[in-house]
Amino acid sequence: MRIVKASPILRLQLAVFGLALLSVPAARAQASQPDEAAVIRAIDVAVKARLDAIVGYTVTEHFAVFRGSDETHPVAERTVKTSYQRGKGKSYTILSDSGSELIRKLVLDAILDSEKRINTPGVTDHSYIVSENYQMKLKPGGPQPVDGRDCYVLSISPRAKAPNMIVGTLWVDTRDESIVQLQGTTSKSVSVFTGPTKVMRQYAMVDGFSQATHASGASTSFLFGPTTVTIDYSGYQIQFRPSH
Repeated sequence: MRIVKASPILRLQLAVFGLALLSVPAARAQASQPDEAAVIRAIDVAVKARLDAIVGYTVTEHFAVFRGSDETHPVAERTVKTSYQRGKGKSYTILSDSGSELIRKLVLDAILDSEKRINTPGVTDHSYIVSENYQMKLKPGGPQPVDGRDCYVLSISPRAKAPNMIVGTLWVDTRDESIVQLQGTTSKSVSVFTGPTKVMRQYAMVDGFSQATHASGASTSFLFGPTTVTIDYSGYQIQFRPSH
């Protein structure tokens, strides 16, 4: 078999052509990866737009408390009508209660009291999911589908530890950077008797803005052992600024 040697010019052309072929996937991959800083800025803009537009809302929240591995039969339930007003905070009207009175008092009352404190003026600003309060980093791998919406995925870590600040993962819609889902662990325990709480929240667009539709928190306490609390939100009535 006769071996034909390529000329130096042909070898150079082949090398350049090979590099060009290799560079196409790399360029495409680079183009498909969004700019991290731009995504984070867009999240800040989306959150600010919601805060500027909404001055109040009411929503029905249904709480259910589960013990141990049983996630079917709640040991206590509560339905409340929640009212929020910018500059005032949250208030609650209990619509119904059932199950263990002790757990309602020690668990559900504590959750509502905590929500009131978190949403008081001057405090609530520090809990918004924005770059001022959280360090954010875009995860590689491109968008992921969540509830039929393509989402950027970011790791988040609070700049200050608090029981309502989450270390975990954030999903935001690629179209408008509105929050779709949040999962993680609280950066600080609620008390010395409980460990960190594993948190999950799901959001949907309501009247053009992202609102919570379902949440859960799982923790282990000295008194109750493994406990999971779920919250389902329904019937939002949103009050907008007059100019909206």
